[in-house]
This record gives sequence, C-alpha cells and structure tokens, in this order.
Amino acid sequence: MKDWRYVPLFEYFTEKFEDKAFRVLVDTYVTDADGTGIVHQAPAFGEDDYRIAISHGVLRPDELPPCPIDDKGHFTIILSAGGICLFLIKDATMANKHTERSGTPLIYRAIPAWFIKVTPIVDQLVANNEETRWVPQSVGDNRFGNWLANARDWNVSRNRYWGTPIPLWVSEDYEEIVCIGSVAELEELSGVKGITDLHRDKIDHITIPSKQGKGVLKRIEEVFDCWFESGSMPYAQVHYPFENKEKFEGTFPADFVSEGIDQTRGWFYTLLVLSTHLFGTAPWKNLIVTGLVLAADGKKMSKSLKNYPDPNLIIDQYGADATRMFLVNSPIVRGDNLRFREEGVREVISRVLLPWLNSFRFFLGHAALYKKAHGEEFVYNAQAPLPNNVMDRWILARCQSLIKLVKEEMAAYRLYTIIPRLLDLIDELTNWYIRFNRKRLKGEDGKEDTYAALNTLFEALFTLCRTMSSYTPFLTESLYQSLRKFIPEDPSAGDVRSVHFLSFPEVKHAYFDEDIERQVKRMQAVIELSRNIRERNNISLKVPLKELLVFHADPSYLADIQPLERYIKSELNVRDIVFTSDEDQSGVRYKAVADWGVLGKKLRKDLARVRNALPKVSSAEIKEYVQTGKIGVDGIQLVEGDLTVQRYLELPEGSEAKYATHTDNDVVIRLEIQIHDDLQNEWLAREMTNRVQKLRKKAGLQAVDEVDVFYAFGEGLGADIVAAVEHCSDLVVKTVGGLPRDVKTRKSNATVLIEEEQEIADVKFTLSLARS
Repeated sequence: MKDWRYVPLFEYFTEKFEDKAFRVLVDTYVTDADGTGIVHQAPAFGEDDYRIAISHGVLRPDELPPCPIDDKGHFTIILSAGGICLFLIKDATMANKHTERSGTPLIYRAIPAWFIKVTPIVDQLVANNEETRWVPQSVGDNRFGNWLANARDWNVSRNRYWGTPIPLWVSEDYEEIVCIGSVAELEELSGVKGITDLHRDKIDHITIPSKQGKGVLKRIEEVFDCWFESGSMPYAQVHYPFENKEKFEGTFPADFVSEGIDQTRGWFYTLLVLSTHLFGTAPWKNLIVTGLVLAADGKKMSKSLKNYPDPNLIIDQYGADATRMFLVNSPIVRGDNLRFREEGVREVISRVLLPWLNSFRFFLGHAALYKKAHGEEFVYNAQAPLPNNVMDRWILARCQSLIKLVKEEMAAYRLYTIIPRLLDLIDELTNWYIRFNRKRLKGEDGKEDTYAALNTLFEALFTLCRTMSSYTPFLTESLYQSLRKFIPEDPSAGDVRSVHFLSFPEVKHAYFDEDIERQVKRMQAVIELSRNIRERNNISLKVPLKELLVFHADPSYLADIQPLERYIKSELNVRDIVFTSDEDQSGVRYKAVADWGVLGKKLRKDLARVRNALPKVSSAEIKEYVQTGKIGVDGIQLVEGDLTVQRYLELPEGSEAKYATHTDNDVVIRLEIQIHDDLQNEWLAREMTNRVQKLRKKAGLQAVDEVDVFYAFGEGLGADIVAAVEHCSDLVVKTVGGLPRDVKTRKSNATVLIEEEQEIADVKFTLSLARS
C-alpha cells in the first residue's frame, strides 16, 4: 500500500498539494494495536504528522502546513450542505491535551515561529557534554547524551505579551532583519534616546529606518521562550558583556550546577546550546542531577491535592538536619525519584543523630568525672603523641578515613556516599570504641590512661563536628559550642566562634594504620559471629562460657586477632580462646552452593543433574575444587566461579547441645554453649577481685599494704556475688589478700581509705577499703 494514491473526499488544499499529498505513507508510530492501523495525517496539528510530512517531501521545512483553523480556533472553510445532514452525529471520547492548572481542553496547531539552529552543532554539543562530569554519570551519558544526539532546532519564540521581547526588527516582507545587541545600538539605529525599559509596552512602538528602502522596520510580536532566559543565566546575571567581563571570564564555566532530572530537556539543555553557540564549550564542569521528590503514593506532589506533609511541620518536628540527611541519603541525589516518607526522617534521628548525641553526652559525663577525680579540667591536646592503645589508634584511623572519604567524594560531587560511612563511624564510636573503653574512660586504669582515652574520644567527636558540618549544620554547631570550652585558646587559630568558621580538617596521615584497621575488623567479625550464636541460643552476655574456637585457613588472619584476645574475652564473656588453622583438629568441612539462575544459563539441560548431585559431593572433593578450580559433578565438569565454597565446622555426634558454630564464609567459629555453674562463680569472683584491685590502686596502696575490704548491697541484692566470692575464696584471697566482708562487720573506729559505687552483672553496690 505504500505510496498508493487516492482521491480525497474534499477538494480543500488539493490545488497546492495534489502532487505531493493524498497518498499512503508508512511509519513505525502507527500500529495495529489500536484501531485499524490507518491514521489520517494533519501536519498542522500533530508532531508526528508534521515530521512525516517533512520526511516524505509533502512539506518543505520552511513551509507552513495547511491549516483550516484561524488564530481564534475558528474554521476558515465552511461546508454548506443546504440543511441536509451528511454525517451520523454521536458522542465519541478521544484523549486530548488539557492545561495543567485549569483543565481547559487544548488542540495542537502549527504556527510560524523563530528557531535557533541546533542541528549543525549536534556533534559539538555531544563532544562538549562528554568533557563534563555528571553525577550520576549515567544520566549524562544516556538520557542527556541521547537527547543531544537527536537534538532538533530550538523554537525560542512565544506568542504572549509578557516576557522578554525578541530583539528582531523586520521589514514587512521579512527580507530585511536586524538583530539588536544592546540598548545603545537600538538608540543609535532608531534615533530614540533614554531607553531604560525593554518590555513590550516600552519598545514595541520603536521603529528603525530601513537601509534597503523598505520603509521602517518593526519589532516582531513574539517574546522569548522563558528557557532562553534561563539558559542565558551565566551571562545575564552579571550583565555580560556590558559589565563584569573579567569576573565572568574568571568564573566561566561554572564549577557545578544542580537541578532535577526533568531539566535534562530544560535548563541543562538550553545552557549547553547557548554556551556552545557563544563560546564553543559547556557552561559547567560538574553537574549534579537529582531525582524528583514524590508523594508517598508515588504521585507528583501537588498543592491542590495536598498529598504531601507540610515541609515546615516536618522541619519543626524533626529538625532541618534530620530532613537534610534523609534527602542526601535518598535516591534523589543519585538521579532517582523518592517517595517521601515521614518515617524516613524519623529513622535518621534514631539511627544517626541520637547515637551521635549520646556519644557526645557520654564524653561530657566522663570529662566531669575526670575533673571530680583529679581536681582539674580535661583540656584537649591536638598535638598529643600517637596513643599506644590499639582501640585508640583504631578509632583515630577510622576518623581519618572519614575525612579522606568526604574530601574525595565531595570533590567528585558524590554526596550520597557520605551518610553510609558516617553511620559506620557512629556505630564504631558508640558500639565498639566507647563500649570497649568504658572502664578506661571511668578512670579504672589510672589518670594517664584516662586522659589518653578522653583525648581520643574528643578527637573523634571534634573530627565528626568539622567533617559533617555541611551535612548537619545545626547539630554540629550546637555540639561544637560545648566542645569549645575544652580547646585551649590559640591566637593563630583565627576566628573560632563557629564550627562553620573552621577549616575542613586535614588528614593526619600519621594516624592511618591499615594493620590495626584490618586487625580490628577481623576481631569484629569474630565477635559478631559469637554474639549471633548467643542470640540464637538465648544466652545472655552476662553468662560466662568456657571456650571459643576460632578457625581460619590463613595463620596470618589469626595472628592479627590474637593480640586482641583480651577484648574478645571481655566482650564475649568467654574464658578460653583457641586459635587454629588445623582443619582436622577443628573439624572443618567443605560444601558448595550455586547461583542456579546464573549456572542454569551455562548448563541448560544438565542443570537438574548438577542440582541433584551437588549435595552428595564429599567435603574432600570440594576442598580439591578450591585448590584446582575444577570438579566433576555427576559427570558434568565445572570450573572456578561456577560454585561458591563454604567452610563449616562438623560437630562430633551428640555434641549439638554443647557446641554451636557460625561462619561468614571467611572465618569459622565454634562456641561452647553449655553453661557451667563453676564458671559463673569464677567470673563473678574475678569481677569482684578486679574491682578491689582497682580501688587499691586509686587509694595509692602498695602490694604489701594490708587493708580490709567491705561491701554493701541493697536489700535482697548481691547474694549470687557473695556466694561466688566465698566459693572461690582461695582465688580471691590469693589475689587481694583477704575476703571482702559485709560492711556491717566493719568496726566503728575503722579508718575508711576509699569508698566507691561499683557494678557487677547489673547489680550496684558500694565497695570500701578500711584499716582498723
């Protein structure tokens, strides 16, 4: 049927278009999915219709399409039927455009317009865009890149009254066109002086004498598309080139611009088109494109629908910092859309801000405790030597990693990578550093070590304040004002009244220690696996367990965590730890699993055979697969990467009630979960002797100094602790020289050397040293 010709029902436009129109054309946009698969073409009323008319030679690009409707929407041709009804009249529904605000029905209609040539510079647009960095890059390469590759000439004229007048003065036949470049030029060519307002009502009456004898030139009626003005922003905002030429040239192209993803066809595009035409370059170096914030149901936020919470109420209830962090950590900064949920903002408070604030309050409390114990204020020492304590060095190294990451990611305009790392550091600070150093921070290891721990904690909090000040400006300012009083005055420091006046912290390379970071990470893996076993078996951390076995095939892995054994024992409340790389001693076995979806594409019809046979493959065969990268499963050969190998510990028969195992597919552990009363007693007794020894040290006693130890428990409390101390009396006497006794037995004339509140197994009591 292509190019079949037909006789039109009506003779309108036949005289002009008879040779070119009234024939069958084909195009991919018409399918048989809807209707008959045959569509009439009206180039004056449809974009596809117009495109097809141009591409098939029905119209020239500079030719107006035939249109039977005038500017008021009235038909220009009336068919008279002499009162006879020629057609069946009935209602029909057709999808058509409506105005977004009022819902008024619209029709498309082609009209004369002014265009900026874009097609000749498409290759340059693409090349200029490739020289810039987009975040995310995929939007610049794909969505925007594809749009540029198919760019068409840009219609910049609008038939409105309000707007920036297009500065074209033309003759009546449009053969003479003058484009005005400045007020001075308009005054010179028109002879009109004192022009200060460039709106239509002030300049439309101005004429310019023709240089070709065509009378006077008048300004065209159209105004600029507002996107032309937006795209002119870099120049218009500084009145370039009439003023600030050096300022503009020193700041162009811009370091970065940012807008929503809908601007790929709007502002980003017009900026690039104008900049390429004017300067041959892109107007930005970096571009952050954000997704759109939608209502919770996924619809566009609408004032009329009121389908979103009031932002002011959200900020009033949760704070600007929580709202900001929620948005920075959301899909919108990766160019994806976000369904806004109030719960997400609330979660930022519980997961980020409250733990951060609690660690700050913990510091303040222990700084006050330090002052009470030693009679002097804690003062931060930024030049303190690198601590010897492993956990101090570890948290300082982690802080430097955050500083380095924030610098690198901010330089790359990747905002969304920061919050996850901040979450990690807050978790490391609260659940690892503070948790593991509570006794040190309380002062149980002496003044010097307490100061070192406090200085480290302060350094971490101060680093967080400065590093995250642009993300949480209000919280960091509040915290900084409290931290300031611990920082000695330094005349060379400049203006330190606000955290926002401070320089971004520099990375202290001396604090980096990859070995310690690796050691602690491996220790954390062992602890978390063991905690998981306790949780699965409902065994509280307060209950001491006998033995933990840690297996890893690489002896260097075990060598990393062995120096941290005391932390593992203390955190897991386990008496003995066995580190081994001996598979036979620990009962290590191998098994393999597969991603059947991936493997199925390779094996096809043999997949079922492998799936059925794999559970029957022996541990020795799987181990050999690890070493050689090859294995036969029911005659099917598999190679390295086809299977995922997992190590596990095989428990002796009948020992399931005594042991439990766990692995992260790297390190494997076995924890004895059988509870022993003697271990509980020994643990309580050791905790008591530990408290006594630290109290002796605080009192300044030497090993040879003899004193009596007394305890005072609340009504009905401490029976288990007292019984454990008596049960392990030999151990207690050997360690501290005597058994602690009830304070009621203390003589009235005894001299109390020191008395402090203590806590063991969540039981608080008073412990005192006295001489009779």
